[in-house]
Amino acid sequence: QVQLVESGGGLVQAGGSLKLSCVASGTIFTINHMSWYRQAPGKQRELVATITSSGNTNYADSVKGRFTISRDNAKNAVYLQMNSLKPEDTSVYYCNALIQTTGIVTNYWGQGTQVTVSS
Repeated sequence: QVQLVESGGGLVQAGGSLKLSCVASGTIFTINHMSWYRQAPGKQRELVATITSSGNTNYADSVKGRFTISRDNAKNAVYLQMNSLKPEDTSVYYCNALIQTTGIVTNYWGQGTQVTVSS
């Protein structure tokens, strides 16, 4: 059984910073793509940033230049450094990872962590 556990959300003023963390645990052979998604009330879940196993990254246009995704393969962890936060960044942020366990590749989700940016 694989679990993704996020941490680091909270309340911050506009212009501030937060760093989200997500650690995968369980029977893991390899972790391929790791991503952060977010979902605001009444809106669809959207991709924020992705990082491949080799470290290539991709960002949503709305966060380019403000957010940085990184990973620590030794710790099975992915991070999201969020700077210059805006009220429109307020959402529940979800960690996502494509993980190979014993011969099976499965898409896993964390439980979500709330980020609230006040104006």
